[in-house]
Formats: sequence, structure tokens, C-alpha cells
Amino acid sequence: MSAKIENGASSETLTRERTWITELMNHPDVPQVSLATARVEPGITTELHRVAVAEWYVLIEGSGRMEVEGEAPFDVSAGDSVAIPAGASQRITNTGSSDLVFHCICTPRFTPGGYQFVEADHA
Repeated sequence: MSAKIENGASSETLTRERTWITELMNHPDVPQVSLATARVEPGITTELHRVAVAEWYVLIEGSGRMEVEGEAPFDVSAGDSVAIPAGASQRITNTGSSDLVFHCICTPRFTPGGYQFVEADHA
């Protein structure tokens, strides 16, 4: 059985993390997954943070440098996907001259209560 979930994309919002986010799918009736589009402006590094759920970045446009706890920093670009384990600290730097745009897929779905800023802990 299929059902339409009235979610509707939210407007793009600038977060404390220095990322523009548009929620595409994040609804309590679908607790298994959420989907958002993120946009990071040139030269910006997102704030170091953790998310309580597993997350994947699927890069659509631009290039960057990804940091995931426990791994050496690595370069990413359009067409790449990055798996981020639940609870791992993470951030990304836009190393290009245009916006870095990527989808964020979270399983189970992202909720604000599962978000933790850790940049001050690592300054």
C-alpha cells in the first residue's frame, strides 16, 4: 500500500552551522528516513558537529574537503557520496569558487534533538 505524505519542501534556511538547508522530506509518519538539500557558500567551513543518526552526503555541485571523525580529511566533488556514522563528528569546507550543494539523507530521520555542536570542544 502506498500513501502520499504531505510534507512540502521548506524554504531555504541558514543554520548556525553556516549551511543553507532545505528540508525535502522529514515527517514523523516516516521515521525511517529524512532528506534535505544543503548549500555551503565558497570558502565556508561548516561548524564541527555530530548527528545522532547515520547520514549520507550525496554531492550534486561543487567541490569540498570532508572531515569525519576517525578518518583523514578527504576531497569530495559532484557525484561523490559520503557515509557518516551516527555520532561521528563531521564538517565540510567548500574549496571551490561556486556553491557546494549536496543531499543529506538521514536514517532514521533527522530531528533537531539529535544534533550536537562540538566545535568549541575542538578549538
